[in-house]
Amino acid sequence: MERDIFKKQSELTECLNRYRAEYYDRNAPSVSDEIYDRLFDELTNMEKQTGICMTNSPTQTVGYPVVSKLEKTRHEIPLLSLDKTKSSEELMLFQANHQVMLMLKLDGLTVKLTYENGCLAEAATRGDGDEGEIITHNACGIGGIPAQIPYPERLVVTGEAFIRPSDFEVLKAALLDSNGKPYKNGRNLAAGSVRLLDASVCKERKVSFMPFNVLEGYSELTTKSQKLYQLPSLGFSICKFVVSKRVLSRNEIEGGIEQLQQFARANDIPIDGVVVSYNDIAFSKSCGRTEHHYKDGLAYKFEDEMFESRLQLIEWTPTRSGEMAPVAVFDTVEIDGCEVSRASLHNLSFIEALELMPGNRLLVSKRNMIIPHIEENLDRGSFALEKIMPHDCPCCGHPTRIHESKGRAEDGEERIVKTLHCDNSACETRRLRQFVHFVSQKAMDIEGLSEATLEKLIGRGWIHTYMDIYRLNEHKSELVQMEGFGEKSWERLWNAIQKSRNTTFERYLISMDIPMIGNTNSKALCGVFSGSLEDFENAVYQGYDFTQLPDFGETLHNNIHEWFRDEENIFIWDELKRMINIEKKIVNETPVRQDNPFVGRTIVVTGKVEPYTREGMNELIASLGAYAASSVSRKTDYLVCGEKAGSKLAKARELGLTVLEPAEFFCMAGVA
Repeated sequence: MERDIFKKQSELTECLNRYRAEYYDRNAPSVSDEIYDRLFDELTNMEKQTGICMTNSPTQTVGYPVVSKLEKTRHEIPLLSLDKTKSSEELMLFQANHQVMLMLKLDGLTVKLTYENGCLAEAATRGDGDEGEIITHNACGIGGIPAQIPYPERLVVTGEAFIRPSDFEVLKAALLDSNGKPYKNGRNLAAGSVRLLDASVCKERKVSFMPFNVLEGYSELTTKSQKLYQLPSLGFSICKFVVSKRVLSRNEIEGGIEQLQQFARANDIPIDGVVVSYNDIAFSKSCGRTEHHYKDGLAYKFEDEMFESRLQLIEWTPTRSGEMAPVAVFDTVEIDGCEVSRASLHNLSFIEALELMPGNRLLVSKRNMIIPHIEENLDRGSFALEKIMPHDCPCCGHPTRIHESKGRAEDGEERIVKTLHCDNSACETRRLRQFVHFVSQKAMDIEGLSEATLEKLIGRGWIHTYMDIYRLNEHKSELVQMEGFGEKSWERLWNAIQKSRNTTFERYLISMDIPMIGNTNSKALCGVFSGSLEDFENAVYQGYDFTQLPDFGETLHNNIHEWFRDEENIFIWDELKRMINIEKKIVNETPVRQDNPFVGRTIVVTGKVEPYTREGMNELIASLGAYAASSVSRKTDYLVCGEKAGSKLAKARELGLTVLEPAEFFCMAGVA
């Protein structure tokens, strides 16, 4: 009965607002004043009976307020986002043994409503999560927000302000954004509308509100769903959700997602995914948070949206290895609130497969909601490889060449990959990239030598080789006269250079830029050769077989030996070695427990495993007498799967490998 009364009240509110618009806005009333007054009195009595009065009720709104600016407000409980995934399998793993809620992920702007003594005290945007903007004046222009509720205690709800797809189709034909362009989606229009200074304009945008969480209030209830079920009796239309009664299979989760999608389509609700979260409030709080998101839920995003654009040109830049990196420059498109106009084209084979030519219409996405990607070329048929690739390096003018090697496509099929190369070792851009790598944090770690500074020093002829960095004091008098430099800047830089003279086996090896030698492989070699550059070098000259090491394949083995066949590389290796000091490797005296199950095994870690950094996990694995590998293969014994697991999890399941959750791994390792 209570719901029937409120439904009639909502319909009467909508009806009277329509009559009022006909009378005041269009000067074309469809009912007499007598009928309007009778319905108005009926609504007034109904509001007294239910204790609910909507912000857009004609009994409340005799006008729409205007403010001069939006004031700021702090969120006592931070309004953080959730981590994202596109894997239904990850949702299945996420639920563990807990009851979960599957809820529509509304596509709009998060808004927080605060009620005191049954009255709306404040409406605010999410902002950066810690601080938002007060939009209380616009509450009367947003549908679905009660001004008065029959709940005397403090109540704080969060929800989404959005514009229904059918309304957006009508609105977008007449409205322009701040850049004078048509709005591209309802989310942007909703976000801009709730932040307008004039509530009457906000009202015209047909913005609606739906709550999806109760932050404060109903403290006696222990689950999120119980609290949400209280809101319809207060005048809210809550966001659609379903609650699990047991652990769900992957098929059941996918079925639930499809059910929610169908509901959204049928009810004209804009969504961009589904949220899965733990229903138990106490357990949710125990999950903690990061700076960016709460850990009690996952936002399942649908397939990447694609946006049409037009290719302007392809830029080619030599990398430090000499391979030319192609980048597509296209007409700007907005994806997930960000303007995107560039995307990597990977290699010649990728360009050839899409038949890309300037002027072609493209479909662009942001894969995994992060990386811009060219998905399709809508104007195939006029491709000419000779026209699209530069025959001379755009940086040094040296002739380019096409290199072919074996690789794998996205579907796993082996194929020939074409790449374009500049073989000029003196190419300025290529050399600059090499120096940037040499001074980087993971290599020699020389703070203060930015790419811009290196470019200036190279341009003045003060740096030709890595060794010249350690002789920069010869140019001190000139260097301190450079724009942006002075005595203090010089002192900081020179101290950083001197500090880098004491380095580690791993950093030195990484700085040499041997292809495929990064953090993981340099640590492995450090362990094998006890941190001795001489022992490593002698092993290379004696034909050491690196494929016998875990995670070292034939390609990496060949890379190491080929690098040491280059006389220039050997000269740099020997000269630089005289200028630096390799810190002695501290041998771990703690004996490895031979009864732990990981001795001699190969372990790969994927995702985030708190409280450890990746470096910390690798050290822990090494302390167990195991090898920390960087990629999954048939040689892998265990995969430790943390948050935001990537493709390594799928590969491990494909190979039938043992997958451990962090808690299982720590338990087996005897780590508290």
